Amino acid sequence: MSDEYESLKLKNQLCFPLYACSKEIVRRYKPFLDEVDLTYTQYIAMMVLWEKGELNVKELGECLFLDSGTLTPLLKKLEKKGFLERKRSEKDERNLRVLITKEGEELKKKAVCIPEQMGKCIQLETEEAMQLYQLLYKILGQLEQ
Repeated sequence: MSDEYESLKLKNQLCFPLYACSKEIVRRYKPFLDEVDLTYTQYIAMMVLWEKGELNVKELGECLFLDSGTLTPLLKKLEKKGFLERKRSEKDERNLRVLITKEGEELKKKAVCIPEQMGKCIQLETEEAMQLYQLLYKILGQLEQ
């Protein structure tokens, strides 16, 4: 391949190691999440609910960088499991609220060990982890604009 096409080599793409790392990290989460009957996407949605307790679907989507087409089936599954409840706002019927249930709060007790377990899977020094975290959120911030 000539130098003219150097930019098309996989090794020269920033997106590829981000994609591959993300996929592998989510794969490492799977055994821990299976124990609490959640997928990775359900887990991150529950993390937001554990933190906030209640919010509307739009706010949840913004927190997770997910659109309503992805969120709606996800929330329906979590509601069916009894971890959350979806309710229309009394003030504005178009506003769908998501509220954590007692069962959803109880699930937090089972999931609290997952971050520590995952920390053992990824061998980074604290400083390296913070640098990576800051760089990734810097990129996300730029992409949001």
